[in-house]
Amino acid sequence: MLAVEGLVVRYGRVAAVQGVSFSVDEGTAVAVVGPNGAGKTTVLSAMVGLVPAVAGSIRFEGEEITGAAPERLVRRGISLVPEGRHIFATLSVMDNLRLGATVRSDHREVQRQIDELLERFPALGRLRKQSAGRLSGGEQQQLAIARALLARPRLLMLDEPSLGLAPLIIDQVFDLLENLRRDGVTILLVEQNAARAVLFADHSYVLRTGRVVLEGSTDELLGKRDFVSSYLGVEAAVGEAIVRQGDGA
Repeated sequence: MLAVEGLVVRYGRVAAVQGVSFSVDEGTAVAVVGPNGAGKTTVLSAMVGLVPAVAGSIRFEGEEITGAAPERLVRRGISLVPEGRHIFATLSVMDNLRLGATVRSDHREVQRQIDELLERFPALGRLRKQSAGRLSGGEQQQLAIARALLARPRLLMLDEPSLGLAPLIIDQVFDLLENLRRDGVTILLVEQNAARAVLFADHSYVLRTGRVVLEGSTDELLGKRDFVSSYLGVEAAVGEAIVRQGDGA
């Protein structure tokens, strides 16, 4: 479904992304993990046209989309849940949801889907008239994901969805992502929480200083004792926990 080849992004003279290549098959979940500064968010920003790519190719369902405007990508079937959620704090939950469907003209179907999402996210249903800025961090993350789903994406991209959330809420977010994958949504997940992301994804790519330094399926990565060495700045305890799970401990 998605093929990124030789992607290069620079900020001035600094190469933030240096020849990154990866792919996402339809119906799968792919994770891009790595420490702060690895280039993860820059990769997503280039994919949705927020920063220019100096070189490389981004193809979605065989069509070149490198440098395409964000609105065109949404219409094409790609939605991004950005880091920090970026909900409209002064607007109600319902108004935030409606904004997710601005590219659609089937208003009756939009309302039906909103009703379904409010059932899937009971907290949003209870708080539908509440200002979004008064929601908890976990509720705002649910709102950001629900808003993105209203564009009816075939590829859902998420940038650090667990950032700043309590462990229990992180569990709920990953449970939700698992349900979406079972429903057939293709997912590209960028996460610093490597342990959760790798265990969730079908295939993962490890970024360090703008390059892919390791990739593999969950089982392949869990079996690599050099996994921790692929991270600069990631706590060794996280990597050791992953290795122990790979050893069946």
